[in-house]
Amino acid sequence: MITILGGGVAGLTTATELARRGHLLQVVDPAGAPGPHGCSWWAGGMLAPFCEGETAAPEIIRQGQRAADWWQAAGATVHRMGTLVVALTRDRTELDRFARRTRGHVTLEGDGLALEPLLAERFERALFFAEEAHVTPRAALAVLRAGLEARGVAFHRAATPEGPVIDCRGLAARDLLPDLRGVRGEMVVLRAPDIVLHRPVRLLHPRFPLYIVPRGDGVFMLGATQLEAGGRGPVRLRSVVELLNAAYALHPAFAEAEVLEFGADARPAFADNIPRAFRQEGRIHVNGLFRHGFLMSPALAVAAADLIEEQA
Repeated sequence: MITILGGGVAGLTTATELARRGHLLQVVDPAGAPGPHGCSWWAGGMLAPFCEGETAAPEIIRQGQRAADWWQAAGATVHRMGTLVVALTRDRTELDRFARRTRGHVTLEGDGLALEPLLAERFERALFFAEEAHVTPRAALAVLRAGLEARGVAFHRAATPEGPVIDCRGLAARDLLPDLRGVRGEMVVLRAPDIVLHRPVRLLHPRFPLYIVPRGDGVFMLGATQLEAGGRGPVRLRSVVELLNAAYALHPAFAEAEVLEFGADARPAFADNIPRAFRQEGRIHVNGLFRHGFLMSPALAVAAADLIEEQA
């Protein structure tokens, strides 16, 4: 028996990888099923290793390229529509900078922008990352949990750990990993039935870059701030204003959108912002996902399962 502590995206992907390999396991999380208590509930779900390469370490790009296939094999619906990156005319130097710092893209101009007709008249140029994808986080988490339950995996709010322990508790693991810090992120969900976008769009801005992820039926997730202070708690007014202003700048039709939901949480990160799976003091830790939860959790799940099998 293997015990996994934590039932968020790190715990569920690790459990899924181990169950696939035929291991007997249990998942223990005092908060129960995925919900607003976990930072993965508020994620964008973008599987965008090349875009993240603007600031992320090379291993994020390399390992993140396997994420879409992993999620699809796990039963999640993976939307393989790529990512579009744009900038307002006044910020076009940001687009040039982003292009220099990333790879895996082509530059679209003129008729090339027709893949998003709504934006073709507003932007002269864009970067298109065709190999990127996205999932709907809450649906993907539900698929993993249902798949594990179908395999007979037991979920407990409290239970005595049995066998090897894999600690996937996120910020709750600071009792053993004091170098973890929380990086606050905030998001907004809108319904804008007159807006049609087929893929995630990133609007570059020197102060508050925005990404918009289509969820279907005219629903869009807007995110996300990245604040080193503040921790958990309600969404802040300044963040909401910045996100909504950026959405309006992307297209004025967002002014008529209905605001469905606000969300905020703190994402666990190490000092170098690189997620990792490692053995320490008698247990395996999977942590530090930072802003790469859905992108990097499959690679960490594979690494954690390999560590389990190495010590068997």
